[in-house]
Amino acid sequence: MDQREVVLYTRGRSLRSWRAKRMLRRSGYQFDVVDAAEHPEACARLLEALCHEVALPFVFVDHRPVGDFKIIQALERSGDLDRLVRGEV
Repeated sequence: MDQREVVLYTRGRSLRSWRAKRMLRRSGYQFDVVDAAEHPEACARLLEALCHEVALPFVFVDHRPVGDFKIIQALERSGDLDRLVRGEV
């Protein structure tokens, strides 16, 4: 599958982080995971880029902020996440 770069920022072994990873895997997406606990500097860049408080897990597609777990879950249900990851949106 041809897709855009997907990065998932997580917070340790939280349930929402686990569910987000599972959802992305089941959809067949390739993605990188950045754990905020292991890479606090990357998380600081994330917060700086968004200029507000961020709920983790959080997904970026091609360096564009997409949203937290609730948002990506809704996008996945509607089919919009697939179009976004494939670059059709």
